[in-house]
Amino acid sequence: MSMALVDGIGLLGSTLFIIAYIYSNVAKRLNFIVFNLLNLVGAFLLIYSLTVHFNLAAMFLEVCWALIAIFGLVKAMRSQGV
Repeated sequence: MSMALVDGIGLLGSTLFIIAYIYSNVAKRLNFIVFNLLNLVGAFLLIYSLTVHFNLAAMFLEVCWALIAIFGLVKAMRSQGV
């Protein structure tokens, strides 16, 4: 896989984080499923990117981010009966 594609995947993950952050600040009512899905997919994309451009601190952060997003997603889905 080309480095440009890997960088693009990482940038897409970062963009999803930014979208989630903007959404959490402008939404009148936050949909926690959408919010946590954006964060989870963003984390997975960045984790993939980090397998090519490895950085231990960034990998640690992204794994924690993904675990928190999974926890939040499960909690939101249970509360909404999904």
